[in-house]
Amino acid sequence: MPVAIITGASKGLGRALAEGLAERGWDLVLDARTAPVLKEAARGLEPYGTKVVALPGDVTDAGHRADLVAAARELGGLDLLVNNASALGAEPLVALAELGLAGLRAALETNVVAALGLVQEGLGLLRAAPAGAVVAVSSDAAAEAYGTWGGYGASKAALDQLAAVLAVEEPGLRVWAVDPGDMRTDLYAAAVPDDDSGRPEPSAVVPGFLRLLDERPPSGRYGAPALVAGREAGGVDGQAQAGPPGDRAQTDLGGGRGEAGR
Repeated sequence: MPVAIITGASKGLGRALAEGLAERGWDLVLDARTAPVLKEAARGLEPYGTKVVALPGDVTDAGHRADLVAAARELGGLDLLVNNASALGAEPLVALAELGLAGLRAALETNVVAALGLVQEGLGLLRAAPAGAVVAVSSDAAAEAYGTWGGYGASKAALDQLAAVLAVEEPGLRVWAVDPGDMRTDLYAAAVPDDDSGRPEPSAVVPGFLRLLDERPPSGRYGAPALVAGREAGGVDGQAQAGPPGDRAQTDLGGGRGEAGR
């Protein structure tokens, strides 16, 4: 069976992705900071009959990252790494003039440094996999200027760039940065607590992520809502086209300040 590591997997998008992969027979290594919630998420996957290793911890801890990869090795290897765990930098979000530098550093440490650290830790297994892939869960805030989203957006923009360069350096892998679009997650509620507008559940975009695994398009930046729409319509390309700053192809991205669901 193929093996995936998913960070931030106790709820939100991470949990939804875990369920989508478990339904397909994937064995999973799941990470989150809160042990009881992670254990509950793992129990919810038992009906699928796959192997699930739930390891609570913080992805900024190098020892924890090593444990995640060691668990994948015990399951047989590593076919997919999903860097989904995220930190906002401030809760609720604030303007850059008010953003504490310690909060910005924390966001960069979780969203960028830890993500790269986990890739480095698992790279040997990913290279050895028949179809190794890395998914970096991005955000529309990485490409667009939204007030109060500056620190978080900057960290996701850095993650996008790491993914793009990794794809060049590791042509044998697929490396996809994926903007999930607007979702109803605890992270978004913490970011904008007064926003009670209706947002789709994370499970709504899981088919877009699964489409990447099914079709293995070129490495690049994709919008999960566009991938879902493309599958339903029979082939619309969900790839975000590169362009000059301020002129991104938002129609392909699917829009929205997508958040990882930790």
